[in-house]
Amino acid sequence: MGKNSLRKRKGEDNGREDGRSIQSHEPQRTNLQKQAKPPPSLPTPRGSPTHVSFYLQVGLISGICMIVGTIIGSGIFVSPKSVLGNVGAVGPCLIIWAACGILATLGALCFAELGTMITKSGGEYPYLMEAFGPIPAFLFSWTSLLVTKPSSFAIICLSFAEYASAPFYPGCDPPQVVIKCLAAAAIVVITIVNSLSVKLGSYLQNFLTAAKMIIVTIIIVSGIVLLAQGKTENFKDSFKDSTISVSSISLAFYNGLWAYDGWNQLNYITEELKNPYRNLPLSIIIGIPLVTVCYVLINISYFTVMTSTELLQSQAVAVTFGDRVLYPASWIVPLFVAFSTIGSANGTCFTAGR
Repeated sequence: MGKNSLRKRKGEDNGREDGRSIQSHEPQRTNLQKQAKPPPSLPTPRGSPTHVSFYLQVGLISGICMIVGTIIGSGIFVSPKSVLGNVGAVGPCLIIWAACGILATLGALCFAELGTMITKSGGEYPYLMEAFGPIPAFLFSWTSLLVTKPSSFAIICLSFAEYASAPFYPGCDPPQVVIKCLAAAAIVVITIVNSLSVKLGSYLQNFLTAAKMIIVTIIIVSGIVLLAQGKTENFKDSFKDSTISVSSISLAFYNGLWAYDGWNQLNYITEELKNPYRNLPLSIIIGIPLVTVCYVLINISYFTVMTSTELLQSQAVAVTFGDRVLYPASWIVPLFVAFSTIGSANGTCFTAGR
């Protein structure tokens, strides 16, 4: 028995040495982990590959906040004028907003199916890698890195700067230098926050989502109150003078879908989701229809206060709404719109980094 135990022990030692020699050639990897950080009492075996992990648990509530907070940015406060300008009437405008929400939901459900089949972070990149190989995936990531994500990030931060500086320049437009400097400062701050701490970026996103839902609730409730008081004259003959054509509907959809941009952002952090097979599709099923309902109700609120002509002439639709309904507390509208835009920028930075 002594010889057998000696041979067994020697074989185990050889196996460990072989394993160590094999593992020592593995490159260092950076993984996005869902589980908690292992306790220091469990040391990493010698020779095993090094894992640099960002420990974060994104649950259902945080997933919904990520979707809602990224989608609701500056679009709903800017795009209503563009959608209305293409279709020319209240009725088609509301239909376009609802149809854009349905289209975004269908696209997000397709992404939910992909996300539960290929549970890798990075959004479209791993899906293109699995389906078409490395060249299309690389081209997509290259385009996203240099063009798509930075330009979207910059546009959102410029919208934030415009709304944040508006209260300091009553009666005139803020100087472009102020807007650009404030936007650059927002880009730097958001980037630093998300670079220093993943948890801090997630907590900031949850806070800003709660803040933007406040202004959304204020606008919707104000519109419901005005409708209850009989302010329905702008909804009479809702399809009168409408300009319906293939080109006008296409342009209206283009501007409406811009406001829904961000419906695919949760797929960029699939590896960090707790139970992605449940929370990914559930976050999408709850989040995007919630945004759709909010968008339609916000537009109804706008039309209770402004006619189609007045809405088209407004420089900032939400600010005009606040001046007419919430005066003298109209200053809260640009403040919370600034929160909304900076939250969308933070969500874009948080997910695009993956």
